[in-house]
Amino acid sequence: MAMFMADFRQKLDAALAKHRDVRRNTRREDLIKDVIQKKEAVISENGALAKWTPPESTGRSPKDTYIVKDGVTSKTVDWDSPNSNIMTPETFAMLVEDALKTLSKKKILYVKNRTLGADTSYSLPVTIVTDSALTSLFTYHMFRPVQKGIEKSIFADTEFLLLAVPYDKLNPERYKGRLRATENGATSDMAIAIDFVNRVGVVFGSSYCGSVKKLMFTVMNYMLPEKGILPLHCSANEGKKGDMALFLGLSGTGKTTLSADPERALLGDDEHGWNDKGIANFENGCYAKLINLNPKKEPEIYNAIMHKDDHIKHGAIVENAMIYPDGKFDFSDNRFTENSRGSYPLEYLSNIKAASVGGHPKTIVFLTADANGVLPPVSKLNDKQAMLWFLMGYTSKLAGTETGIVEPKTTFSRFFGEPFMSRNPDDYAGMLGQKMKDHKANVYMINTGWSGGPYGVGKRIDIDMTRKMVTAALNGSLEKVKYEENKTFHLLVPKSCPGVPSEILDPRNTWSNKEAYDERAQKLASEFSAKFDKAYGKKKINPSIASQCPGK
Repeated sequence: MAMFMADFRQKLDAALAKHRDVRRNTRREDLIKDVIQKKEAVISENGALAKWTPPESTGRSPKDTYIVKDGVTSKTVDWDSPNSNIMTPETFAMLVEDALKTLSKKKILYVKNRTLGADTSYSLPVTIVTDSALTSLFTYHMFRPVQKGIEKSIFADTEFLLLAVPYDKLNPERYKGRLRATENGATSDMAIAIDFVNRVGVVFGSSYCGSVKKLMFTVMNYMLPEKGILPLHCSANEGKKGDMALFLGLSGTGKTTLSADPERALLGDDEHGWNDKGIANFENGCYAKLINLNPKKEPEIYNAIMHKDDHIKHGAIVENAMIYPDGKFDFSDNRFTENSRGSYPLEYLSNIKAASVGGHPKTIVFLTADANGVLPPVSKLNDKQAMLWFLMGYTSKLAGTETGIVEPKTTFSRFFGEPFMSRNPDDYAGMLGQKMKDHKANVYMINTGWSGGPYGVGKRIDIDMTRKMVTAALNGSLEKVKYEENKTFHLLVPKSCPGVPSEILDPRNTWSNKEAYDERAQKLASEFSAKFDKAYGKKKINPSIASQCPGK
Protein backbone atom coordinates (compact mmCIF):
# COMPACT_ATOMS: atom_id res chain seq x y z
CA MET A 1 0.00 0.00 0.00
CA ALA A 2 2.68 2.48 0.97
CA MET A 3 4.69 4.12 -1.74
CA PHE A 4 8.46 4.20 -1.67
CA MET A 5 9.51 7.84 -1.68
CA ALA A 6 12.57 7.12 -3.77
CA ASP A 7 10.46 6.71 -6.88
CA PHE A 8 7.95 9.42 -6.01
CA ARG A 9 9.19 11.77 -8.72
CA GLN A 10 8.79 9.10 -11.38
CA LYS A 11 5.23 8.43 -10.21
CA LEU A 12 4.44 12.13 -10.26
CA ASP A 13 5.85 12.53 -13.76
CA ALA A 14 3.82 9.52 -14.92
CA ALA A 15 0.63 10.93 -13.40
CA LEU A 16 1.18 14.28 -15.09
CA ALA A 17 1.98 12.63 -18.42
CA LYS A 18 -1.35 10.75 -18.34
CA HIS A 19 -3.43 13.78 -17.38
CA ARG A 20 -5.46 15.47 -20.13
CA ASP A 21 -5.04 19.08 -19.04
CA VAL A 22 -1.82 20.05 -17.27
CA ARG A 23 -1.12 23.78 -17.35
CA ARG A 24 2.54 24.51 -16.77
CA ASN A 25 3.80 27.91 -15.65
CA THR A 26 0.56 29.58 -16.69
CA ARG A 27 0.80 33.34 -17.10
CA ARG A 28 -0.56 35.38 -14.21
CA GLU A 29 -3.32 36.88 -16.35
CA ASP A 30 -4.48 33.43 -17.44
CA LEU A 31 -4.43 32.17 -13.87
CA ILE A 32 -6.67 35.06 -12.85
CA LYS A 33 -9.08 34.17 -15.67
CA ASP A 34 -9.14 30.55 -14.48
CA VAL A 35 -9.75 31.63 -10.88
CA ILE A 36 -12.87 33.50 -11.96
CA GLN A 37 -14.06 30.87 -14.43
CA LYS A 38 -13.71 28.13 -11.81
CA LYS A 39 -15.46 30.33 -9.23
CA GLU A 40 -12.57 30.11 -6.80
CA ALA A 41 -12.95 33.84 -6.07
CA VAL A 42 -15.14 36.80 -6.96
CA ILE A 43 -14.14 40.16 -8.37
CA SER A 44 -14.29 43.08 -5.96
CA GLU A 45 -15.26 46.61 -6.95
CA ASN A 46 -11.63 47.68 -7.28
CA GLY A 47 -10.39 44.57 -9.13
CA ALA A 48 -8.96 42.46 -6.31
CA LEU A 49 -10.00 38.81 -5.99
CA ALA A 50 -12.06 37.94 -2.89
CA LYS A 51 -11.71 34.39 -1.59
CA TRP A 52 -13.13 32.55 1.42
CA THR A 53 -12.07 29.34 3.06
CA PRO A 54 -14.08 26.80 5.06
CA PRO A 55 -14.15 27.70 8.79
CA GLU A 56 -11.41 25.21 9.70
CA SER A 57 -9.03 26.91 7.26
CA THR A 58 -9.12 30.55 8.41
CA GLY A 59 -5.61 30.22 9.82
CA ARG A 60 -2.75 27.78 10.15
CA SER A 61 -3.49 24.46 11.83
CA PRO A 62 -0.38 23.67 13.93
CA LYS A 63 -1.86 20.45 15.32
CA ASP A 64 -2.27 19.13 11.76
CA THR A 65 1.25 20.10 10.68
CA TYR A 66 3.79 17.29 10.67
CA ILE A 67 7.45 16.51 10.03
CA VAL A 68 8.58 13.08 8.90
CA LYS A 69 10.86 11.50 11.50
CA ASP A 70 13.54 9.30 9.97
CA GLY A 71 17.18 8.39 10.49
CA VAL A 72 18.34 11.91 9.60
CA THR A 73 15.68 14.15 11.16
CA SER A 74 15.69 12.15 14.39
CA LYS A 75 18.97 13.98 15.12
CA THR A 76 18.54 17.32 13.33
CA VAL A 77 14.99 18.27 14.38
CA ASP A 78 14.22 19.39 17.93
CA TRP A 79 11.49 16.90 18.77
CA ASP A 80 11.06 18.54 22.19
CA SER A 81 9.48 21.53 20.45
CA PRO A 82 5.69 21.58 20.88
CA ASN A 83 5.36 22.20 17.14
CA SER A 84 7.34 19.14 16.05
CA ASN A 85 4.51 16.71 15.38
CA ILE A 86 5.85 13.36 14.22
CA MET A 87 4.71 11.63 11.06
CA THR A 88 6.10 8.24 10.13
CA PRO A 89 7.54 7.67 6.65
CA GLU A 90 4.79 5.12 6.06
CA THR A 91 2.01 7.60 6.84
CA PHE A 92 3.66 10.23 4.66
CA ALA A 93 3.84 7.74 1.78
CA MET A 94 0.10 7.14 2.21
CA LEU A 95 -0.51 10.90 2.17
CA VAL A 96 1.47 11.34 -1.04
CA GLU A 97 -0.32 8.40 -2.62
CA ASP A 98 -3.72 9.89 -1.76
CA ALA A 99 -2.66 13.32 -3.01
CA LEU A 100 -1.58 11.89 -6.36
CA LYS A 101 -4.78 9.86 -6.71
CA THR A 102 -6.93 12.88 -5.89
CA LEU A 103 -5.04 15.21 -8.22
CA SER A 104 -5.17 12.70 -11.09
CA LYS A 105 -8.99 12.88 -11.01
CA LYS A 106 -9.14 16.66 -11.34
CA LYS A 107 -10.08 18.26 -14.67
CA ILE A 108 -7.20 20.73 -14.62
CA LEU A 109 -3.80 20.59 -12.93
CA TYR A 110 -1.44 23.54 -12.49
CA VAL A 111 2.31 23.01 -12.34
CA LYS A 112 4.42 26.00 -11.45
CA ASN A 113 8.19 26.25 -11.18
CA ARG A 114 9.36 28.95 -8.76
CA THR A 115 12.25 29.55 -6.36
CA LEU A 116 12.73 30.77 -2.81
CA GLY A 117 15.57 33.20 -2.20
CA ALA A 118 16.59 36.39 -4.00
CA ASP A 119 20.28 35.52 -3.59
CA THR A 120 20.89 33.09 -6.43
CA SER A 121 23.81 31.54 -4.56
CA TYR A 122 21.28 29.72 -2.37
CA SER A 123 17.94 29.93 -4.19
CA LEU A 124 15.82 26.80 -3.70
CA PRO A 125 13.89 25.55 -6.76
CA VAL A 126 10.34 24.45 -5.95
CA THR A 127 7.70 22.83 -8.15
CA ILE A 128 4.10 23.24 -7.02
CA VAL A 129 1.40 20.88 -8.30
CA THR A 130 -2.21 21.73 -7.47
CA ASP A 131 -5.73 21.63 -8.85
CA SER A 132 -6.44 25.15 -7.57
CA ALA A 133 -5.82 28.08 -9.89
CA LEU A 134 -5.93 30.41 -6.91
CA THR A 135 -3.28 28.42 -5.04
CA SER A 136 -1.09 28.57 -8.12
CA LEU A 137 -1.68 32.34 -8.34
CA PHE A 138 -0.74 32.65 -4.67
CA THR A 139 2.58 30.90 -5.32
CA TYR A 140 3.14 33.29 -8.22
CA HIS A 141 2.83 36.17 -5.74
CA MET A 142 4.75 34.66 -2.86
CA PHE A 143 7.54 32.65 -4.50
CA ARG A 144 10.12 34.10 -6.84
CA PRO A 145 10.55 33.45 -10.57
CA VAL A 146 13.33 31.12 -11.62
CA GLN A 147 16.35 33.39 -11.87
CA LYS A 148 19.20 33.43 -14.32
CA GLY A 149 22.14 31.66 -12.76
CA ILE A 150 19.99 29.29 -10.72
CA GLU A 151 22.29 26.49 -11.88
CA LYS A 152 25.00 27.99 -9.64
CA SER A 153 22.86 27.77 -6.49
CA ILE A 154 24.02 25.41 -3.76
CA PHE A 155 20.50 23.96 -4.05
CA ALA A 156 20.45 23.72 -7.86
CA ASP A 157 20.14 19.91 -7.67
CA THR A 158 17.90 19.95 -4.59
CA GLU A 159 14.50 20.76 -6.03
CA PHE A 160 11.59 20.63 -3.58
CA LEU A 161 8.18 19.29 -4.67
CA LEU A 162 4.92 20.50 -3.16
CA LEU A 163 1.52 18.88 -3.70
CA ALA A 164 -1.42 21.09 -2.71
CA VAL A 165 -4.92 19.66 -2.51
CA PRO A 166 -6.63 22.47 -0.61
CA TYR A 167 -10.34 21.64 -0.76
CA ASP A 168 -10.41 17.85 -0.62
CA LYS A 169 -10.39 15.94 2.67
CA LEU A 170 -8.63 12.79 3.80
CA ASN A 171 -10.51 9.62 4.75
CA PRO A 172 -10.41 9.60 8.58
CA GLU A 173 -10.80 5.83 8.77
CA ARG A 174 -7.72 5.30 6.61
CA TYR A 175 -5.64 7.51 8.94
CA LYS A 176 -7.00 6.41 12.29
CA GLY A 177 -4.12 6.23 14.74
CA ARG A 178 -1.85 8.02 12.26
CA LEU A 179 -3.22 11.57 12.37
CA ARG A 180 -4.41 13.47 15.44
CA ALA A 181 -7.71 12.79 17.13
CA THR A 182 -9.98 15.83 17.30
CA GLU A 183 -11.82 16.94 20.44
CA ASN A 184 -14.79 14.72 19.60
CA GLY A 185 -12.54 11.70 19.14
CA ALA A 186 -12.67 11.62 15.35
CA THR A 187 -9.52 11.46 13.25
CA SER A 188 -8.56 14.71 11.53
CA ASP A 189 -9.16 14.88 7.79
CA MET A 190 -6.44 17.50 7.22
CA ALA A 191 -2.64 17.26 7.05
CA ILE A 192 0.23 19.63 6.22
CA ALA A 193 3.36 17.49 6.13
CA ILE A 194 7.03 17.80 5.21
CA ASP A 195 9.60 15.16 4.33
CA PHE A 196 12.89 17.07 4.56
CA VAL A 197 15.06 14.18 3.39
CA ASN A 198 13.06 13.35 0.26
CA ARG A 199 12.25 17.06 -0.31
CA VAL A 200 8.50 16.65 -0.63
CA GLY A 201 5.65 18.53 1.01
CA VAL A 202 1.89 17.94 1.03
CA VAL A 203 -0.95 20.30 1.89
CA PHE A 204 -4.14 18.23 2.04
CA GLY A 205 -7.44 19.69 3.27
CA SER A 206 -6.21 23.16 4.28
CA SER A 207 -7.29 25.93 1.92
CA TYR A 208 -5.65 28.68 3.98
CA CYS A 209 -3.07 30.15 1.62
CA GLY A 210 -0.63 30.56 4.51
CA SER A 211 -0.31 26.78 4.81
CA VAL A 212 1.52 26.67 1.48
CA LYS A 213 3.71 29.67 2.28
CA LYS A 214 4.69 28.55 5.78
CA LEU A 215 5.44 25.01 4.67
CA MET A 216 8.09 26.31 2.30
CA PHE A 217 9.42 28.76 4.89
CA THR A 218 9.89 25.81 7.25
CA VAL A 219 11.83 24.01 4.54
CA MET A 220 14.21 26.95 4.12
CA ASN A 221 14.64 27.22 7.88
CA TYR A 222 15.70 23.60 8.00
CA MET A 223 18.02 23.59 4.99
CA LEU A 224 19.91 26.88 5.38
CA PRO A 225 21.71 26.48 8.73
CA GLU A 226 23.60 23.45 7.40
CA LYS A 227 25.03 25.84 4.78
CA GLY A 228 26.02 28.52 7.31
CA ILE A 229 23.07 30.77 6.41
CA LEU A 230 20.74 32.11 9.11
CA PRO A 231 17.02 32.09 8.20
CA LEU A 232 14.91 34.68 10.02
CA HIS A 233 11.19 35.28 10.42
CA CYS A 234 11.52 38.99 9.71
CA SER A 235 10.84 41.85 7.36
CA ALA A 236 13.69 43.96 6.01
CA ASN A 237 14.08 47.44 4.57
CA GLU A 238 16.92 49.71 3.52
CA GLY A 239 17.52 53.42 4.07
CA LYS A 240 18.75 55.84 1.44
CA LYS A 241 22.32 55.41 2.66
CA GLY A 242 22.14 51.65 2.31
CA ASP A 243 21.53 51.08 6.02
CA MET A 244 19.70 47.78 6.46
CA ALA A 245 17.14 47.07 9.19
CA LEU A 246 15.44 43.83 10.22
CA PHE A 247 12.08 43.50 11.98
CA LEU A 248 11.59 40.19 13.82
CA GLY A 249 8.19 39.27 15.19
CA LEU A 250 5.31 36.84 15.10
CA SER A 251 2.21 37.37 13.02
CA GLY A 252 0.20 40.35 14.22
CA THR A 253 3.11 42.22 15.82
CA GLY A 254 3.57 44.68 12.95
CA LYS A 255 6.34 43.32 10.70
CA THR A 256 4.52 44.08 7.47
CA THR A 257 3.06 47.39 8.62
CA LEU A 258 6.21 48.88 10.15
CA SER A 259 8.57 47.76 7.40
CA ALA A 260 6.36 49.27 4.66
CA ASP A 261 7.95 52.71 5.06
CA PRO A 262 7.79 55.28 2.22
CA GLU A 263 11.22 56.55 3.30
CA ARG A 264 12.88 53.14 3.16
CA ALA A 265 12.99 50.56 0.36
CA LEU A 266 11.38 47.23 1.29
CA LEU A 267 13.19 43.97 0.58
CA GLY A 268 10.39 41.80 1.92
CA ASP A 269 7.87 41.54 4.74
CA ASP A 270 8.29 38.11 6.30
CA GLU A 271 11.14 35.77 5.41
CA HIS A 272 14.85 36.41 4.88
CA GLY A 273 18.25 34.76 4.92
CA TRP A 274 21.46 36.26 6.34
CA ASN A 275 24.71 34.99 4.84
CA ASP A 276 28.26 36.33 4.61
CA LYS A 277 27.18 38.91 2.03
CA GLY A 278 24.12 40.23 3.84
CA ILE A 279 20.34 39.92 3.70
CA ALA A 280 18.13 38.40 0.99
CA ASN A 281 14.36 38.04 0.80
CA PHE A 282 12.90 34.58 0.20
CA GLU A 283 9.70 35.83 -1.40
CA ASN A 284 8.20 37.70 -4.34
CA GLY A 285 5.32 39.37 -2.51
CA CYS A 286 3.54 40.12 0.75
CA TYR A 287 0.86 38.35 2.77
CA ALA A 288 -0.52 41.08 5.00
CA LYS A 289 -3.11 41.02 7.76
CA LEU A 290 -6.09 43.17 6.74
CA ILE A 291 -8.20 43.43 9.89
CA ASN A 292 -8.96 47.13 10.55
CA LEU A 293 -6.76 48.16 7.64
CA ASN A 294 -6.55 51.95 7.75
CA PRO A 295 -5.59 53.91 4.61
CA LYS A 296 -4.11 56.74 6.69
CA LYS A 297 -2.04 54.59 9.02
CA GLU A 298 -1.14 51.78 6.60
CA PRO A 299 -1.22 53.49 3.20
CA GLU A 300 1.23 51.15 1.45
CA ILE A 301 -0.69 47.98 2.24
CA TYR A 302 -4.04 49.68 1.64
CA ASN A 303 -3.04 50.94 -1.79
CA ALA A 304 -1.56 47.57 -2.76
CA ILE A 305 -4.92 45.92 -2.08
CA MET A 306 -7.36 48.73 -2.83
CA HIS A 307 -5.98 50.47 -5.90
CA LYS A 308 -8.41 50.26 -8.80
CA ASP A 309 -7.59 48.30 -11.93
CA ASP A 310 -9.06 45.73 -14.26
CA HIS A 311 -9.14 42.46 -12.34
CA ILE A 312 -6.97 40.72 -14.94
CA LYS A 313 -4.18 43.19 -14.15
CA HIS A 314 -4.97 43.67 -10.46
CA GLY A 315 -5.33 40.13 -9.15
CA ALA A 316 -4.39 40.77 -5.50
CA ILE A 317 -5.93 38.03 -3.37
CA VAL A 318 -8.10 39.10 -0.43
CA GLU A 319 -8.67 36.11 1.83
CA ASN A 320 -11.58 35.91 4.28
CA ALA A 321 -12.45 39.62 4.48
CA MET A 322 -16.06 40.80 4.52
CA ILE A 323 -17.30 41.95 1.12
CA TYR A 324 -20.74 43.37 0.38
CA PRO A 325 -22.91 42.64 -2.69
CA ASP A 326 -21.68 45.82 -4.36
CA GLY A 327 -18.11 44.49 -4.23
CA LYS A 328 -16.84 46.76 -1.45
CA PHE A 329 -14.71 45.41 1.38
CA ASP A 330 -15.25 45.99 5.10
CA PHE A 331 -11.95 45.27 6.78
CA SER A 332 -13.34 46.07 10.22
CA ASP A 333 -15.74 43.13 10.16
CA ASN A 334 -14.18 40.24 12.06
CA ARG A 335 -17.20 37.96 12.37
CA PHE A 336 -15.70 35.27 10.15
CA THR A 337 -12.11 35.67 11.31
CA GLU A 338 -9.62 38.19 12.68
CA ASN A 339 -7.11 36.75 10.25
CA SER A 340 -8.22 38.24 6.93
CA ARG A 341 -5.23 38.44 4.60
CA GLY A 342 -4.04 40.10 1.43
CA SER A 343 -1.56 38.57 -1.02
CA TYR A 344 0.08 40.81 -3.62
CA PRO A 345 3.38 41.15 -5.49
CA LEU A 346 6.09 43.38 -4.02
CA GLU A 347 5.82 45.59 -7.09
CA TYR A 348 2.43 46.82 -5.82
CA LEU A 349 4.27 48.83 -3.16
CA SER A 350 5.60 52.26 -3.97
CA ASN A 351 9.09 51.87 -2.51
CA ILE A 352 10.80 48.51 -2.88
CA LYS A 353 14.28 47.28 -3.66
CA ALA A 354 13.56 45.10 -6.65
CA ALA A 355 16.69 42.99 -6.21
CA SER A 356 15.51 42.13 -2.65
CA VAL A 357 19.09 41.80 -1.42
CA GLY A 358 21.17 44.12 0.75
CA GLY A 359 24.09 44.38 3.12
CA HIS A 360 24.39 43.48 6.78
CA PRO A 361 21.83 45.07 9.12
CA LYS A 362 22.72 48.14 11.14
CA THR A 363 19.59 47.84 13.28
CA ILE A 364 17.56 44.85 14.42
CA VAL A 365 14.07 45.42 15.86
CA PHE A 366 12.32 42.77 17.91
CA LEU A 367 8.54 43.24 17.82
CA THR A 368 6.14 42.09 20.50
CA ALA A 369 2.44 42.77 21.02
CA ASP A 370 2.18 42.61 24.81
CA ALA A 371 -1.47 42.21 25.80
CA ASN A 372 -0.49 42.46 29.47
CA GLY A 373 0.32 46.14 29.00
CA VAL A 374 3.47 45.91 31.15
CA LEU A 375 6.38 46.09 28.69
CA PRO A 376 7.86 49.45 27.68
CA PRO A 377 6.91 50.64 24.19
CA VAL A 378 10.59 50.86 23.24
CA SER A 379 13.77 49.54 24.84
CA LYS A 380 17.36 48.85 23.90
CA LEU A 381 18.95 45.44 24.34
CA ASN A 382 22.61 44.66 24.94
CA ASP A 383 24.09 41.51 23.41
CA LYS A 384 23.08 39.18 26.26
CA GLN A 385 19.58 40.63 26.52
CA ALA A 386 19.13 40.33 22.76
CA MET A 387 20.08 36.65 22.81
CA LEU A 388 17.65 36.01 25.68
CA TRP A 389 14.70 37.70 23.99
CA PHE A 390 15.55 35.96 20.72
CA LEU A 391 15.45 32.61 22.51
CA MET A 392 12.15 33.45 24.19
CA GLY A 393 10.34 35.14 21.28
CA TYR A 394 7.63 36.59 23.50
CA THR A 395 4.36 38.06 22.28
CA SER A 396 0.66 37.78 22.95
CA LYS A 397 -0.82 35.65 20.20
CA LEU A 398 -3.66 37.59 18.65
CA ALA A 399 -7.05 36.24 17.71
CA GLY A 400 -7.38 34.59 14.33
CA THR A 401 -3.74 33.90 13.46
CA GLU A 402 -4.33 30.27 14.32
CA THR A 403 -7.61 28.41 14.43
CA GLY A 404 -9.03 28.30 17.95
CA ILE A 405 -7.41 31.50 19.23
CA VAL A 406 -10.19 33.89 20.29
CA GLU A 407 -8.60 36.13 22.95
CA PRO A 408 -4.93 37.25 23.12
CA LYS A 409 -2.77 34.59 24.73
CA THR A 410 0.71 34.83 26.26
CA THR A 411 3.00 33.09 23.83
CA PHE A 412 6.68 32.20 23.75
CA SER A 413 7.81 31.31 20.25
CA ARG A 414 11.57 30.98 20.09
CA PHE A 415 13.33 33.02 17.44
CA PHE A 416 9.97 34.74 16.83
CA GLY A 417 8.98 31.82 14.64
CA GLU A 418 9.02 28.56 16.60
CA PRO A 419 6.46 26.71 14.43
CA PHE A 420 8.75 27.17 11.43
CA MET A 421 12.17 26.75 13.11
CA SER A 422 12.39 22.99 13.46
CA ARG A 423 16.10 22.47 14.05
CA ASN A 424 17.79 22.34 17.43
CA PRO A 425 17.99 25.78 19.12
CA ASP A 426 21.77 26.14 18.88
CA ASP A 427 21.54 25.98 15.09
CA TYR A 428 19.82 29.38 15.11
CA ALA A 429 20.79 31.13 18.35
CA GLY A 430 24.54 30.74 18.06
CA MET A 431 24.55 31.98 14.49
CA LEU A 432 22.53 35.12 15.28
CA GLY A 433 24.74 35.97 18.27
CA GLN A 434 27.86 35.72 16.15
CA LYS A 435 26.41 37.80 13.31
CA MET A 436 25.22 40.54 15.68
CA LYS A 437 28.70 40.69 17.17
CA ASP A 438 30.54 40.60 13.83
CA HIS A 439 28.45 43.37 12.28
CA LYS A 440 27.82 45.47 15.41
CA ALA A 441 24.07 45.63 14.95
CA ASN A 442 22.03 47.68 17.45
CA VAL A 443 19.05 45.76 18.83
CA TYR A 444 15.82 47.35 20.05
CA MET A 445 12.53 45.93 21.19
CA ILE A 446 9.30 47.66 20.18
CA ASN A 447 6.07 46.80 21.98
CA THR A 448 3.14 47.23 19.59
CA GLY A 449 0.70 45.95 22.21
CA TRP A 450 -1.15 47.61 25.05
CA SER A 451 -0.47 50.53 27.39
CA GLY A 452 -2.32 51.82 30.46
CA GLY A 453 -3.61 48.37 31.34
CA PRO A 454 -3.99 44.89 29.86
CA TYR A 455 -6.11 43.96 26.86
CA GLY A 456 -9.69 44.97 27.61
CA VAL A 457 -8.64 47.77 29.99
CA GLY A 458 -5.79 49.68 28.38
CA LYS A 459 -5.44 50.80 24.79
CA ARG A 460 -3.26 49.51 22.02
CA ILE A 461 -0.27 51.76 21.41
CA ASP A 462 -1.06 54.07 18.50
CA ILE A 463 0.68 53.02 15.29
CA ASP A 464 1.79 56.58 14.58
CA MET A 465 3.54 56.70 17.97
CA THR A 466 5.16 53.34 17.28
CA ARG A 467 6.44 54.60 13.93
CA LYS A 468 8.19 57.50 15.69
CA MET A 469 9.94 55.06 18.00
CA VAL A 470 11.01 52.89 15.07
CA THR A 471 12.29 55.95 13.20
CA ALA A 472 14.32 57.00 16.26
CA ALA A 473 15.84 53.52 16.44
CA LEU A 474 16.72 53.48 12.73
CA ASN A 475 18.13 57.00 12.43
CA GLY A 476 20.36 56.73 15.48
CA SER A 477 18.44 59.13 17.71
CA LEU A 478 18.09 56.50 20.42
CA GLU A 479 21.87 56.19 20.56
CA LYS A 480 22.02 59.72 21.98
CA VAL A 481 19.58 59.47 24.91
CA LYS A 482 19.92 58.30 28.51
CA TYR A 483 18.59 54.94 29.66
CA GLU A 484 17.54 53.32 32.89
CA GLU A 485 17.14 49.60 33.52
CA ASN A 486 13.75 48.01 33.99
CA LYS A 487 14.92 45.44 36.55
CA THR A 488 11.80 43.30 36.31
CA PHE A 489 12.35 42.56 32.61
CA HIS A 490 16.08 43.36 32.30
CA LEU A 491 15.51 45.98 29.60
CA LEU A 492 17.17 49.34 28.97
CA VAL A 493 14.39 51.94 28.75
CA PRO A 494 15.07 55.36 27.18
CA LYS A 495 14.18 58.41 29.26
CA SER A 496 13.26 60.28 26.09
CA CYS A 497 12.44 59.56 22.45
CA PRO A 498 11.95 62.21 19.73
CA GLY A 499 8.26 62.88 19.09
CA VAL A 500 7.06 60.61 21.91
CA PRO A 501 5.68 61.86 25.28
CA SER A 502 8.27 60.80 27.86
CA GLU A 503 5.60 59.78 30.37
CA ILE A 504 4.52 56.79 28.27
CA LEU A 505 8.03 55.34 27.97
CA ASP A 506 7.76 53.84 31.47
CA PRO A 507 4.70 51.58 31.21
CA ARG A 508 4.05 51.80 34.96
CA ASN A 509 3.32 55.51 34.57
CA THR A 510 0.42 54.75 32.23
CA TRP A 511 -1.47 52.60 34.75
CA SER A 512 -3.80 54.35 37.18
CA ASN A 513 -3.39 51.46 39.62
CA LYS A 514 0.36 51.04 40.18
CA GLU A 515 -0.04 48.00 42.41
CA ALA A 516 -2.03 46.29 39.69
CA TYR A 517 0.81 47.02 37.26
CA ASP A 518 3.41 45.57 39.63
CA GLU A 519 1.34 42.43 40.13
CA ARG A 520 0.78 41.93 36.41
CA ALA A 521 4.44 42.57 35.61
CA GLN A 522 5.63 40.06 38.20
CA LYS A 523 3.17 37.49 36.87
CA LEU A 524 4.54 37.85 33.34
CA ALA A 525 8.13 37.72 34.62
CA SER A 526 7.32 34.47 36.42
CA GLU A 527 5.89 33.07 33.18
CA PHE A 528 9.17 33.94 31.44
CA SER A 529 11.20 32.15 34.11
CA ALA A 530 9.03 29.04 34.04
CA LYS A 531 9.09 28.86 30.25
CA PHE A 532 12.87 29.32 30.14
CA ASP A 533 13.40 26.51 32.64
CA LYS A 534 11.10 24.18 30.70
CA ALA A 535 12.46 24.97 27.23
CA TYR A 536 16.15 25.55 27.97
CA GLY A 537 16.83 24.13 31.43
CA LYS A 538 18.74 21.21 29.90
CA LYS A 539 20.14 23.04 26.86
CA LYS A 540 23.27 24.42 28.60
CA ILE A 541 22.50 28.07 27.79
CA ASN A 542 25.32 30.46 28.74
CA PRO A 543 24.63 31.64 32.34
CA SER A 544 25.24 35.27 31.34
CA ILE A 545 22.37 34.97 28.87
CA ALA A 546 20.12 33.03 31.25
CA SER A 547 20.57 35.74 33.90
CA GLN A 548 18.81 38.24 31.63
CA CYS A 549 15.56 36.26 31.71
CA PRO A 550 12.71 38.14 33.43
CA GLY A 551 11.96 36.55 36.78
CA LYS A 552 15.63 35.60 37.33
